[in-house]
Amino acid sequence: MANQILTFSAELTANVEERTISGKIVPTGTGEVGNTSGGRVVFQSGSIEIPSDPKKIKLLNQHNNKDPRGRAVFFNEVPNDGVYASFAVSKSEKGTQSLIMAEEGLISGLSVGVEVIKASNKGGVMYVSAAKLLEVSLVTEPAFKSAQVTDIAAEDTPVVEEIQPTESEPTVENTPETVAAPVEAAAVEAARPTVAVTNVRERTAPITSAQYLGASIKAALGDVDSRRILEAADDTVSTNTGLTLPMHMNSFITTTFSGRPAFNAVTRAGTVPQLSFTVPKMGTAPTTAVVAEAATVTATGMTSTYDTVTASKYSSINRVSFELLDFSNPAFETLLLNEMRKGYEKATDAALISAFTTSGTQAATTAATALGLQSFIATESAAAYKGTGGDFATKLVASTDQWAAIQGYVDGSNRPLYNVASPQFNAPGQVTGQTNVGNVLGTDLIVDHNITTAGVIDESAFLVAPGSVYVWESPTTNLRINVLSSGEIDINLYAYLAIYVAKGGAGVRRFNLT
Repeated sequence: MANQILTFSAELTANVEERTISGKIVPTGTGEVGNTSGGRVVFQSGSIEIPSDPKKIKLLNQHNNKDPRGRAVFFNEVPNDGVYASFAVSKSEKGTQSLIMAEEGLISGLSVGVEVIKASNKGGVMYVSAAKLLEVSLVTEPAFKSAQVTDIAAEDTPVVEEIQPTESEPTVENTPETVAAPVEAAAVEAARPTVAVTNVRERTAPITSAQYLGASIKAALGDVDSRRILEAADDTVSTNTGLTLPMHMNSFITTTFSGRPAFNAVTRAGTVPQLSFTVPKMGTAPTTAVVAEAATVTATGMTSTYDTVTASKYSSINRVSFELLDFSNPAFETLLLNEMRKGYEKATDAALISAFTTSGTQAATTAATALGLQSFIATESAAAYKGTGGDFATKLVASTDQWAAIQGYVDGSNRPLYNVASPQFNAPGQVTGQTNVGNVLGTDLIVDHNITTAGVIDESAFLVAPGSVYVWESPTTNLRINVLSSGEIDINLYAYLAIYVAKGGAGVRRFNLT
């Protein structure tokens, strides 16, 4: 795979006294999964290459190469735990500001930037086995919860000289991160670097007029804490707390679904090897015949052929302005990437369902009843086994309407067939409204919200033999491109997917209403 730039973050605490920040910067060998914008990531033990001279690694602010705040003092990797580091912070005003904001919890994360050299994808998780450490940054919110800064030491510790930008690198403040790598090398991030803020106005919870009056009297008498309360409560034009803007919650209400249920019914064959590739398959099977002594063998030999599989690119893009990134909550971009990933999941799951429909085998007609469902599974499981030469159709992928119908099926005494309070004789399975998986007549029920057919009709359910459907998929890539002419940023998420329904579609049986 092409090398990728990956950043992710971890929590920190701070102590202004000694101007050093120390702590665990990344978990390795623990199996801890980071939910990054580049996908889910796990770092193996010894996977991160660290320079022998720690001073080569700068401590940046918000991944801005033009805004350094210090240098590394040492690194240490604890097996099956993680990498620990200590940084000496510059005596500059910006360095002091970073220490204070970290101590007050306004900056709570260390974000590590690495270049991924070697990785493998297992079950949608990128397992990194080789990477190169590029830099460490102070950021607002962490992504890897287990990595924390454990100490910020006092002034006695040697400090780094103030790091000045070169003539070709003028000081830049209040700017979002820019992509340093060429456009061809896609940049992948686990957590969006937040925008640097040079002046932070202290905030307070809403207070009453009586509380404001009390604070005013104490402030006039010289009480420092009361003066801070007044400064935080005042807006730019009035001291009337009734004009305080309403709180903007960080919760994000969405109506989109995540997950790809249909992918649990097929075989994940690995990463897409290239845009077009071939899959060998049986042409004519070899035969065996009874042969008399010294007689000519009349059996036939095996022939083979192949099918061509083509991968498709699934991509989404969102254009946002620099201004929006500058002044919005840093969680905004994380939410945006989550929604883009949901869109990718919906599109690829719909593509697999479409392959079931176009390449699967139409089942024998049946009714939209409990007996019809029983007939569908009994008839088509046997047909799939015969048609594929021995694959068992063990997965029942159903629409939400089929799910509702199954939960409503009752026996002659109006007892629910698939949701009984206790085991009963000849119980056909277990299906509830609290989970979208279950058991129906010995098959694994998988409810897929991306099946768009309405009602218990044709293609509202599929009986699938996992060994007869294969998918290949590349890791998702997150690409950012600056549109300088308009002052905007294009955020692009894409990946490649190939789907192959083998054995003439005999392993996929489509529900067929009478």
